[in-house]
Amino acid sequence: MKKIGFLPLLALALTLRAADSPRAFTIGLVAKSQGNPVFQAARAGAEAAARDLGARDNLAIRIDWRTPNEEDAQKQAEAIEQLVLSGAAGIAVSCSDANKLTDAINAAVDNGVPVATFDSDAPASKRFVTYGVDDALCGAQVMDELAKLMDGKGVIAVLAGNQNAPNLQLRVKGLRDAARKYPGITIRDVYYHKETPQDAAAKVEQVMEANPDITGWGMIGGWALFTDHALKWEPGTVKCVSVDALPACLAYVRSGQVPVLLAQQCYQWGYVSVEHLVDKIVYKKDPPAVKDVSVLVAVSRDNVEAYAKNWDTWLPK
Repeated sequence: MKKIGFLPLLALALTLRAADSPRAFTIGLVAKSQGNPVFQAARAGAEAAARDLGARDNLAIRIDWRTPNEEDAQKQAEAIEQLVLSGAAGIAVSCSDANKLTDAINAAVDNGVPVATFDSDAPASKRFVTYGVDDALCGAQVMDELAKLMDGKGVIAVLAGNQNAPNLQLRVKGLRDAARKYPGITIRDVYYHKETPQDAAAKVEQVMEANPDITGWGMIGGWALFTDHALKWEPGTVKCVSVDALPACLAYVRSGQVPVLLAQQCYQWGYVSVEHLVDKIVYKKDPPAVKDVSVLVAVSRDNVEAYAKNWDTWLPK
């Protein structure tokens, strides 16, 4: 029998050990703002996906959270550039301003780093997938639910967040288009603001003081409801439908001030984005379609307590 020398045995052992070692890489996560709870939930979802897929596929996935403290598309673009320079294998981003981020996304892709968008897209960019609600349908659903509560008549205001965010622009358009079906309802105006709970709540209070005849609010994002006691009206006096159903929002359903919340699956923003990126990075697999549409979940008094239990997983304390 031919003897195997020490060096070949060592080389074989190292090869076997390398084969058993998990493949390690980093995925960058760039949300709109650190303080917004929907993006905190997205971060928790991304971290969970990294753990789950790592265990399933023998991968060591690190999530590199590069989100500005407050909305700033230029800082998002810089974060994408920094992630590429630091060797990230893939990037997921929620775009505060598609025009300002398209070049950064394209540069990342041109350098071999696949980019997925979530929540808010950059449709003219080279991103390979976008995950989130159909924003035009989201706006329309807000309008339809609100019209139902108002019996098709009254004066409404629309709370709309960042005027430059492409997802919110589409929601406003969807809401306005749907409003044509309800001639008894007048839209007083669409109100934009910084996407912080304080700014949103202040905008609602300011508008209500100036327009006491408003009888309904369509909130295409739940910013004002991310803080306690933001709504000053008595339950039932003003009808309200809002997107998002974070823990703080659920209190307004319980009080009756907001009869219907339309929940985005913000935990899934992070989870599904990481799934798409792992498929792309590890298995060279593209999704069936560029748009991966997430459905809205209606939350009312009938299911609010059951829905609330999800947050024990989605947003760990």
